[in-house]
Formats: sequence, structure tokens, C-alpha cells
Amino acid sequence: MKVPYLDLKAQYESIRGEIGDAIQQVLDRTAFAGGPFVAQFEKEFAEFCGTRFSAGVGSGTDALWMALLGLGIGPGDEVITVPDTFIATAEAISWCGAKPVFVDVDPVTYNMDPSKIEAAITPKTRAIIPVHLFGQMADMDPILEIARKRKLFVVEDASQAHGAEYKGKKAGSIGDAGCFSFYPGKNLGAYGEAGAVVTDNEGLDRKMRMLRDHGQAKKYYHSLIGWNARMDGIQGAVLSVKLKHLPAWNEGRRRNAAIYDELLKGVKEITTPKQAGYAKHVYHIYAIRVADRDRLIASLAEKDIHCGIHYPIPVHLLDAYKSLNHGKGSYPVAEKSASEFISLPMFPELSREQIESAVKGLKECLAVPVSQGKEG
Repeated sequence: MKVPYLDLKAQYESIRGEIGDAIQQVLDRTAFAGGPFVAQFEKEFAEFCGTRFSAGVGSGTDALWMALLGLGIGPGDEVITVPDTFIATAEAISWCGAKPVFVDVDPVTYNMDPSKIEAAITPKTRAIIPVHLFGQMADMDPILEIARKRKLFVVEDASQAHGAEYKGKKAGSIGDAGCFSFYPGKNLGAYGEAGAVVTDNEGLDRKMRMLRDHGQAKKYYHSLIGWNARMDGIQGAVLSVKLKHLPAWNEGRRRNAAIYDELLKGVKEITTPKQAGYAKHVYHIYAIRVADRDRLIASLAEKDIHCGIHYPIPVHLLDAYKSLNHGKGSYPVAEKSASEFISLPMFPELSREQIESAVKGLKECLAVPVSQGKEG
């Protein structure tokens, strides 16, 4: 049985009529750049996250950048984050003119290890960006405690955590700002590029709205040097439709994760993801850890079982950040896990039969001695 890593078409077919109607409304009103459909989604998404405000932007990268700029992060500043993330987290810091400073991750959740933060703080530190990796929130209480004591901002990178919870609070609602990506494959995905920043800070929301629109609060009256980071109307309309289904889709992911957990229990070669006691995981990615990862992925592909890797190289070891002079061994937990992650097929419409087929293929591949397997 073919098992795709992701099947966006299956989700689209389930809401085809709603999506068609929503897009037609945008076309009928010719509200293409910003406008009422974006404003409606912003209101709905703020309510969903439990925040006062939500500002729609062009991408998750824009969201991180606008949040940092809105908080006044700039040249000479340092921002603490983790190396086990997509490069956009660090890019947003760099494009503010600031320096990303990394701390290692927890070996169970793969999120920021709060015990490592204090040692990374310098007089130049202005903010902390915990990344809610794979759909599970970082341990926010100790992070916030350190931030308050040191008078630092906390910006949640919630790009993979739409609807995830920490002690009953939604992702994005705990720090000074929460940043989301609506890239098509996300739990809440647009039909193109889009993102949002949520916050309870009215001044920050106002500033980000100006920054995303060339620094203007009123057309042609530019108070700031901004950028074009607006969300377009079609994405706002699509996201409004899909937001209504997100709780059910997240429960579908959690159900599928439980099936994986059940079928992989006792397979000694595999480390399955663990849900922390404080968390409600929404499994944007179901990442297992195995040795000889590349060979295993290639063998699964031969069985028409398709997987991914998130992320194969920690940010501090990427060529783009050579200038930071972090060699191998700088962040051993992040480096070890990054060398072993395999993202198994995960989407709400995934059937139990598909999961069973994927696990059967996985066990068969693991049973083949390394010397007999093909190099990935």
C-alpha cells in the first residue's frame, strides 16, 4: 500500500465546497491585498489562541521578523533560541541586525532546555525565542521566570503548534508574542504563503501592523521604515474556513499518533515521541529516532512509504551560520537527535490501514541487517 508523507488533496476534497465559496466571495469583492477577509481571520484566530490581537502577515518568517522588529530588537542585540529548528527562526533574528545565540534542547521533548538559558545570557541579550517543535510546546514557566528576572522579551515560535497547549493555555498566548506559519503543510495551512503574530500588547500589535504595510497607519503617511509583509485576501478567506476544522483535524493527528505509539511499542530500535505532562501535543510531525536513518528512509521509499526529515542539520552547523564559529559538539543533544530523526506519515486523513502498512514496512526494514541494506 502506498503511504504518502502528506496528502493535502485529501483535506481539500473534504472542504472543497466551503473553499470554493470563500474564494468566490473574495473575487466578488475584489478584496485581494489585506482587507475584510484578512481582518475577519485575524479576529477569529485571536479568539482561537486566547489573545487580544492577531496580525496577519505574508509568512511565518515575516511573523518572527515583524514581532522582533516591533519589540525593538536591532543591531548589537542578542536573541537566544535553539539550533534544532527551521532556519527561519535564526533568519528573523539576523535580519533585525541581531545575533542568534543558541542553547541546547531537552533530550525528551527536543524543545529548549530551560536549564541552559542562564549561561547564554549576556548584557546584549534582549529576547528568548522558544520553538514549539513538532507540535509540542516548550516548558514555558521556567523560561518566563528567567525572562522576567532578566527583563527579556519572550517570542514563541509556534509555527508547528497551532492549537497546542501548555497547562491549558494555547500556543502563542503565553509570551510577549506568538508567531505562526500557515505554510500549506501545517496543521492550519493556507493555499500559499501566510503567517500571523498574536499578542495581548496593543502597542506591539499597532506597530507590527504598520511595519507589515510599509510603516504606514494611513495610506502614504509613513511613520516608520517598514516592509511589505501583508497577508492577501484569498489566504485570509481560506484560513477562516480551515480554522473551523482545526480542532477536529488536531484530534485526528492525536488519534493517529496514538495508533503509531501502540504499534511501535516495544520496538527497541525506535524512540517514539513523548508528550510532556504539561502539554497537549498536536503532532504537526510524528518524529521517531533511529540509527542509520538515511538507509532506512531509502528502504521505506522502495516500499512506497514516504517519510521526511525535520531537520537534518542543526542551524549552528549550516553554512549560512559559519560566521558564528560553532563546531560539531557545540550542542550535542540537538546534533544527536537531528542525525536520527525520521518524520513518519502524519496528517488527519491518514487511515489506520495506512499507519499499519507504514509500521509493517518500518519493522521489515529494521529487520534487514545494515550490511544487506542499501546506502541512503
